Order: sequence, then C-alpha cells, then structure tokens
Amino acid sequence: MTHTVLVTGVSRHIGARVAGVLASDPDVASVIGVDTAPPWSQGRSYDPSGRAQFVRVDLRSSDIADVMSVADIDTVVHLSLVSAPSRSAGRDSMKEHNIIGTMQLLAACQRSATVRRVVVRSTTAVYGSSSHDPAVFTEDLEAADTPNHGYGKDAIEVEGYVRGFARRRPDIPVSLLRFAPLMGPTVSSPLTRFFVKPVLPTVLGFDPRLQFVHEDDAVEVLRRMAVEDHPGTFNVAGDGVLTMSQCVRRTGRLTVPLPSPAFRVLGEAVRRAGILEYSPEQLSLLSHGRAVDTARLAHELGWKPKFTTAAAFDDFLRAHGMPGGLPVALVDAVAELVRPRGDTGGE
Repeated sequence: MTHTVLVTGVSRHIGARVAGVLASDPDVASVIGVDTAPPWSQGRSYDPSGRAQFVRVDLRSSDIADVMSVADIDTVVHLSLVSAPSRSAGRDSMKEHNIIGTMQLLAACQRSATVRRVVVRSTTAVYGSSSHDPAVFTEDLEAADTPNHGYGKDAIEVEGYVRGFARRRPDIPVSLLRFAPLMGPTVSSPLTRFFVKPVLPTVLGFDPRLQFVHEDDAVEVLRRMAVEDHPGTFNVAGDGVLTMSQCVRRTGRLTVPLPSPAFRVLGEAVRRAGILEYSPEQLSLLSHGRAVDTARLAHELGWKPKFTTAAAFDDFLRAHGMPGGLPVALVDAVAELVRPRGDTGGE
C-alpha cells in the first residue's frame, strides 16, 4: 500500500488533478499537495474527496524537507516544472524554480528514511527540435542539437539531478516521464494558445510532425507510477502524429506561411509584446516538430493511452468550438486533391 504521497505543483492543472485522483484512491492513505499558491486560487478543482491536504511551500527553500519529515512521506510525485516564464517573474525566476526547486526536493528525498518511490515529470523537449533529428526518438537517443535555452535546457538539468539521485539512492525506484505536449479540453499552454488564434503563422517549406498526449492519459500514467514501482525513463505520447498542415486544417483557421527568418522575427515580436509565448524552443518545434517512441511505456505498464495524438487534438478543438473530428485519412485525401503539382509539402 502507498501510504502518504507528496505531489508538487498542485496550483497547476495536472498537479491538481493528480492529487485529486490519488486522494480518491482507497489504496492511498493520504495526499499532501505543495505549491506556492493553493489550487483553488487558480480556480482548480483540487480534491472532491476532501482527503488531500495543501501545504504552502516554496521548493526553493529547505522547508520542503520539514514537510516530508513531519508527514512521513512514502511517495514523491514531482510535477512543478514550469514550461514558460510568467510575465511578472521572467525567465530567471522560472529557471530558479525548476532547477533549485528540484535540487532541494531531491536532497530532502535523499535524506529521508521513509521515501520509497519518486516520480518526476519531464518533457520530450529534452530531445530538442532540429533538421538533424531522427524520425522518432527512443529514450536512449540524444538530441542532435541539445536544447540550450528555456524549458528544454531546464529539463535536461533536472534529469541530470534525478539520475544522480538514483545513483546515490539505488534502493528507491525512480520513474522519469518525458511527456509530449499536453492536449485536451482544459489544457492551457503556449501551444494550445497558438492553435486558438484566428490566424496561424506557419513556416514556409516546413510541415513538422507533432505528437500530443491527452490530459486524461497523462493523469492516468502519473497515477499508475505513483502507486506502483516502474523505475526507468519513459516517453509518454498518444499513438501517431499529426503534421502541422493537418493540425491547421482541423482548426479551420487561416494561415500565413512565412519564410523561416520572418517567422522567427514575428515570434520574437509577439513574445515581447506579450501576445504569445513564442520562445525559441517553441519556434523550433513549429519548424521541425518532434516524434517519440512509446513502446517502452506500453511494455512496462501493459497499457496504452486511450487517446491517439489525433483524438487528443480533436478533443481540444471540440472544447473550443472549433471543427476538429475529421479523420486523418480524409484530411490527407482532401489536401492531396488541392495541393499544387510539384509541392512536396515541405520538410
């Protein structure tokens, strides 16, 4: 039985949902959610069962060790990595939260006499996005061009600290989960906010492949990892891919194809204006895309996500009153009919 679970990042959507699901599990004795703000301050539905506690704590401080010691924490689920800087705090604060916060948490886990399982949410952004990438990344492949900024760089550093912790405490199973971009009715991220804009800029000559994981499947993976021992590194994504052109056609939005330099200039301009979070890594993803292999996760859990990449995207579109729902084969067939001769669809 899993006794007491600590969930970090509960003021964010996935953190709040995972804490609530675990609190409703009869095999979990208690759940403690930690963050710098309570989930209800963000309008999150936290814990319908009323069994989860919230403790306000900044992971960058040593207070997290005191919380873990007092509560006799059995399992740690670390979900508080920030993927984009807030307008008020900025990139430096984001990096400090991601890196220093993880270091403090892992140090507390290392000293703990009760922790016997650690689960860490990472991201497929560690693989980067470039024209030199393989068609599909497995967990053992390294990025052709290692991310040197933003969320991807932070995640690489976090993963390094997690591996170091696993070496120092080989008695504690550590699960490291690299999630594809989340998609679903209630997901709000730089990528979902891009797709709801009335006009979508794209990169001329490129048609990147994208992969998503539905929020419900993300919660289920994290729940399973929190109550069972599954040590290792795992990619998490829905089956299949969508190209950018397929995504755009499903949205029904207008597009403006731009040469790559102009696309990046526009991205930087709207980022500075606060219109969209066009980080350099976001621009790379929208240029080159990324796909990962999830066979290791399926074999380990004997389970596959209920939503494919296409189904996750369609569910997101329906929730926002956008077309969606068209079968990929039909979308491709129509696109082929209207494609000018000699147009290969880009990269």
